[in-house]
Amino acid sequence: MNKAIFYHAGCAICVEAEQQVLWALDKNRYEVEVVHLMENQPAIALAEQAGVKSVPALLLDGAVFHINFGASLEEVKGRCHA
Repeated sequence: MNKAIFYHAGCAICVEAEQQVLWALDKNRYEVEVVHLMENQPAIALAEQAGVKSVPALLLDGAVFHINFGASLEEVKGRCHA
């Protein structure tokens, strides 16, 4: 089974995208991990390494898909250290 990682920061745009993505992905093909970056701050570095530039974003089969726009990763990092 392939793994998909959905990164978000908890904003309304992110939560709505999360609901839609989780509903749309084939659960027989993908194991989905949801990572809330405001609650799991060490994961920000992993998201950056994967190529995530903004949230919400979906890492699927090694490719990053930026969905809508909630916040840049720089903004998320700034809020975590504020």
